[in-house]
Amino acid sequence: MASIIHPLLALLASLSRQELARQVTYLRAENQILRSKLPDRITLSNQERRKLVRHGKKLGARIKEVISIVSYSTFRRWVRQMEGEESAAKPSGPKPAAPTVQGRPKTDEDVRELIIRIRTETGWGYTKIRQALNRLGHKVSRQTVSNVLKEAGLTPDPHADPDTWNKFLKRHADTLWQCDFASKRKWTLKGMVDLYFLVFIHIGTRRIWVSPCTANPTADWTSQQARNFAMHIDEHNLPCKMVMRDNDKKYPKTFDDVFTTPTCRIKRNVPASPNLQAHVERVIQTLKHEVLNGFCVVSEKHLDHILRRAADWYNHRRCHSARGNLPPVRDEGEPPVINLKKAKIVCDSELGGHLKSYRAA
Repeated sequence: MASIIHPLLALLASLSRQELARQVTYLRAENQILRSKLPDRITLSNQERRKLVRHGKKLGARIKEVISIVSYSTFRRWVRQMEGEESAAKPSGPKPAAPTVQGRPKTDEDVRELIIRIRTETGWGYTKIRQALNRLGHKVSRQTVSNVLKEAGLTPDPHADPDTWNKFLKRHADTLWQCDFASKRKWTLKGMVDLYFLVFIHIGTRRIWVSPCTANPTADWTSQQARNFAMHIDEHNLPCKMVMRDNDKKYPKTFDDVFTTPTCRIKRNVPASPNLQAHVERVIQTLKHEVLNGFCVVSEKHLDHILRRAADWYNHRRCHSARGNLPPVRDEGEPPVINLKKAKIVCDSELGGHLKSYRAA
């Protein structure tokens, strides 16, 4: 009889555990949904914290699987604080005095101030700050640097980077160019065909160069446009130490070789980072919205003519907010004030009146 009852009881216990596990899984999923609709930070009272600690301590390390209001490290800190309060509340008799141990000498105040100064001025990590101090003859450990910065409230931020993207652009703007492919559809008897062209922009002056178009951007065509651009900047004595491009497969190795010299190099953007090409993307948007969208292109020569006129208009007559609301290519200094009563203002139109600009006759 016992041989029959024992397996039956074991089966019932197993079924109850499975049912309990399913209930726990459902409650955990429901808790995640409710938690996602609450604010990121929930403020708890001391009574609520004690309640969570009282029930959570019984789970031990398994609390990691279910805790969601706070992190596990915060929960452990609550446990230590409450255990410390309980031990402090207990009466304690006189304890024998502990032997005096000579500890490590405190860091000099001058060194502490220098550590904080280096961190605030550079944003360096612990190791680089320690190396800077070693060069000045002060031997300190990495832990000392960490302790000083934590006491000053300068905890490490994983998202902080002293060399921001804006600083990089300002540092290299005078010699930095960006390039990207753009396209415009051509009308044919067999349907629409995409025509591709390359756009280069100088970050410092916002000056642009636009290549001729092609329906088949092969490696040879792309490399030839790179050589044409190199000849253009040499002819106009334009500085170029860095050319930024994305990871488009239409860029062959021969394209990079044109700019890989002792005085120039290619800088490829990291994948999925369109903001790094914001300047050239904005130029392409301007060309499309203000010029190309007003035309139905019927041939490559037609588009080349439009692009040449558009590039000349953009460089010499279109004003740019980053250039003091003046064209990228212009005389140095502020433009002369024109007496509107004596001078006649003329409106120049280009591309059939699509582009307009004003000047004194």
